[in-house]
Amino acid sequence: MAATELPRREGNFETASNNGAVAELKTRPTEASVDGFVDAIPNRARREDCRDLLGMMQAAASEAPRMWGSSIVGFGRYDYRYASGRSGTWFRVGFSPRKTAISLYLMLDLDAQEDRLAALGKHQRGKSCLYVRRLADIDTDVLRELIEASCCVGVEKSCGGPH
Repeated sequence: MAATELPRREGNFETASNNGAVAELKTRPTEASVDGFVDAIPNRARREDCRDLLGMMQAAASEAPRMWGSSIVGFGRYDYRYASGRSGTWFRVGFSPRKTAISLYLMLDLDAQEDRLAALGKHQRGKSCLYVRRLADIDTDVLRELIEASCCVGVEKSCGGPH
């Protein structure tokens, strides 16, 4: 009997190899309460930082926050399609309070953001996310610029600076 090929995990996707199955996004919007999620953050300073991020991101996105999965707060909607044909929907900007840092999710090419990132302050980065321990460690005006730029990606409106 031939072995069944199990899905291979790629980021937030589950994909099945060699069987033609379409990749499916695991993290989806939910109806869970954003306020309830933020209120439940045990660390008071992290909880306050997340409340500040809620205000910044909601102002930039002009949309209400929504829980994506059990631990990500996202704003707006971004539909995408890769050259491979895989497509999906994600949020334009979001965050997730993790144990050691807050993950900031941006729909930006961070390589094109060198000047802003140099001015941001103490952070680490991934491909399209930033990790900050606390907002006091960074320049929140620069963070606002990054958030606003992220909300503009793929939107027919004028936004300052490179995206």
